[in-house]
Amino acid sequence: MNVENSKAQMKKGILELCILSIISRGEVYASDIIEELKTSKMIVVEGTLYPLLTRLKNEGLLSYQWIESKSGPPRKYFQLTEDGKQFLEGLKETWNELVSAVSTVTKNLNTPQL
Repeated sequence: MNVENSKAQMKKGILELCILSIISRGEVYASDIIEELKTSKMIVVEGTLYPLLTRLKNEGLLSYQWIESKSGPPRKYFQLTEDGKQFLEGLKETWNELVSAVSTVTKNLNTPQL
């Protein structure tokens, strides 16, 4: 099995959690989300982000508003809805449970770092 493929699948699985976490801090523009994900080594391209944002909006987890830009056309800024905040809390709980479970299972490995 290809390690890079496995890494990509793991990142894809937690991308929703990361995006919602970024948006939970306040209104955010899509390119700001991409920049933060790149800084965190969670490289994402617009072709991946925009469909995900649209799906989250259609599910009622996000809303957006258009805000005028000083350097071009208006920009769409996203924020979490109340349902989105509750959904994010559920994802965080699941993430913490998974981290704990994986740590427990892998703690006996003879590898210096996991």
